[in-house]
Amino acid sequence: MAKTVPVRCPDCGLGHQFTAPAYPCPCGSTVSAPLVAGSPATRVVRRTWDDEWVTVSCSACGRQDQWPRPELGCQCGTILRVPVRPVTAGTTYDARRDAALYLLAIGFRNVVRAQAPPEAGIDLRGPGLVAQVDSGPSPADPRAVECLWLNALHESAVSAFFSLAGYTDEARERADALGVPLFVLDPAGTPRPVNGPAADLDRSHA
Repeated sequence: MAKTVPVRCPDCGLGHQFTAPAYPCPCGSTVSAPLVAGSPATRVVRRTWDDEWVTVSCSACGRQDQWPRPELGCQCGTILRVPVRPVTAGTTYDARRDAALYLLAIGFRNVVRAQAPPEAGIDLRGPGLVAQVDSGPSPADPRAVECLWLNALHESAVSAFFSLAGYTDEARERADALGVPLFVLDPAGTPRPVNGPAADLDRSHA
């Protein structure tokens, strides 16, 4: 199902609710580009072939096809390109690896995958650290944020949440209230802080 994300025009500041167009997969299902909630839209200044298309994977059959990159026309006349999570960065392994490398880079030690059976809400752990990595196509919800917070509270640990598809508005509000750092993995696999606690964590361990 296509997701709706908030989009703000960088020129006039007007807010929009944008839903990615759905396209038919040959298997009979519909596919839509996985939008990244919380990332700013960019102006379309000039057009190139590579920028016009995005690879989208069908969740039903796994087929990958190229479809038009989502765009939104603002009332002020600006054409906005809405951020999309590329398929190439969407594997669970890559997301966990990128998150672990980032945590090591900012100073945490011995960051490893949580041992099987997987613990609810924990994908990575280290001394004094628990982290969740959400590689799904949908923005993370408040329940996932609360689950990670409870795990961190139970272990007296620092928490960090990484998501490929971003976060719902409610999840961001809950994370701010609980002090849970939220990061979005950009197309290159680099975690980017998207709330105050995440920016503080990044700075404190830089």
